[in-house]
Amino acid sequence: MPAKVDPDKCTGCESCVDACPSEAISMQGEKAVVDAEKCVDCGVCVDECPVEAISME
Repeated sequence: MPAKVDPDKCTGCESCVDACPSEAISMQGEKAVVDAEKCVDCGVCVDECPVEAISME
C-alpha cells in the first residue's frame, strides 16, 4: 500500500521528497503528493516527515 500524505498536516518542507528512493513524492503547490505507481512502500518518508503528515495506511 503506497504512502499517503495528510494535506492538513503537510508543511511543504520537502524532507520526504529528498528522502524518497523511488522519486515517488513530488510537490503540488505547497503540499507533498505521492505517486502510487512509483511508491515502493518502503516507509522512508514516514520516518523523515517531521510533522507526521505521512502514513502507510
